[in-house]
Amino acid sequence: MTTASTTPTSKDGSETGPSRPDPGPKRRIAWIVAGSLVTGLVVGLLFVAGPFVPAEESEVTGALLCGWALGWAMLAGLSARFSDQPQRWAAAPALFMGVGGLLLLSFGSSVQPVLSWVWPPALLVLVGWMIIRSRQLASRSRPWLLYPVFAALVLASLGGGYETVAEAAEANAYPMSGQLIDIGGHSLHLRCTGSGSPTVVLEPGGGGMSSDLGWIEPAVARDSHVCVYDRAGRGWSEPTDTPQDATQIATDLHTLLDRGNVPGPYVLAGHSFGGLYVLTFAALYPDDVVGMVLVDSAAPASAATPEVASTGEEGSYDLMGRVSALVSSSARLGLGRLIAQADYGGLPPQSRDEARSRTATVGQARSTIDEYVQANSSSKAAATLVDFADKPLVVLTAGVGSNAAWMTAQEDLATLSTNSSHRVIAGAVHAALLHDEHGAAATTEAILDVLSSIRNDEPLAR
Repeated sequence: MTTASTTPTSKDGSETGPSRPDPGPKRRIAWIVAGSLVTGLVVGLLFVAGPFVPAEESEVTGALLCGWALGWAMLAGLSARFSDQPQRWAAAPALFMGVGGLLLLSFGSSVQPVLSWVWPPALLVLVGWMIIRSRQLASRSRPWLLYPVFAALVLASLGGGYETVAEAAEANAYPMSGQLIDIGGHSLHLRCTGSGSPTVVLEPGGGGMSSDLGWIEPAVARDSHVCVYDRAGRGWSEPTDTPQDATQIATDLHTLLDRGNVPGPYVLAGHSFGGLYVLTFAALYPDDVVGMVLVDSAAPASAATPEVASTGEEGSYDLMGRVSALVSSSARLGLGRLIAQADYGGLPPQSRDEARSRTATVGQARSTIDEYVQANSSSKAAATLVDFADKPLVVLTAGVGSNAAWMTAQEDLATLSTNSSHRVIAGAVHAALLHDEHGAAATTEAILDVLSSIRNDEPLAR
């Protein structure tokens, strides 16, 4: 019995050696999957950076989705053309993301509320279908390339759905307690309580809102008329496209108090970045301000600090605005809510829950980022107040976490007035001067001392 040779031969009859399976197709599909996904991400970021896309949250999100849609479309097309494993199912996420992106680019924020309800459940169903269909991909790269993407999409779907439902529920649970007042182009939330003169105006710190004053507002209201408000994009206030540096914030506050029929004169109290805003207000409207409390205030810029041009000038390329819009859009996936749950624990329950619910929103995230972008301009504006005469001024400094440079800056602030008091609050950290009951009590005491100094025409106790 003879056995036929299995050794392949060439056309000229020479032996070519045993045949081996061609590993090319499997390697090729892995590179196609990886290349398509990376290309989608890169193109999406390039779309976001493109000057033809407005630096707004809805449009930036739409541009990113269009880039991802291109990546999925590449996977469907290239796998069919250059491999033996066509992944035609990838056309479905390409269409889903492409349509959503084009809607956002075309209609902006007007279509966002609808997509916020429709997009999360639709995406969850789509991902489930994609997982089933992707099983046809015979490559060891599948769990390393596709499954992390699927997991991220599932988390985005669940987070986005939770955020949409939570915001709708909290809109009813925490209604606005003050009033919205149009200051020209947008409206700001203002709430005033108590009676007596002068009127105390409270300014929360960077990223803060009116609910941050939950301990201080009612305590001061027992002694005088007191007002809290939300800066543009915060709390219950409407957003605005105008760059919110200290000059703009102080101007808007002055308009708000005027249109809200809030009588002067005013005692201003500002925490952290809020200190820059009340200093600027006092510089712009010196006749309206009779006293001030700076609560662990950010320091004004020195004359030697170089000026940095604002990124919001008309006609300029707003790179930071695009980054801000992109980062703040993550709040729609519930990331802001996760961060907020770890903060505000020392406030009264109602104020705590209000602060946590409003901090989670896209508008709050965007305005907070923009506030820090404008930090240099704000510190320059605050430095224009060089003399507070003999008006009562209390400077509070947190006793914990204040280094030598910060302490020196606080002492310099106290020299603005010949009638000042610099108080270091032992055991208190920066945020505690607002959010902690005992720290807030020190802030309240400082405000009441300024009121007493004004009413009795007496110098502050040192």
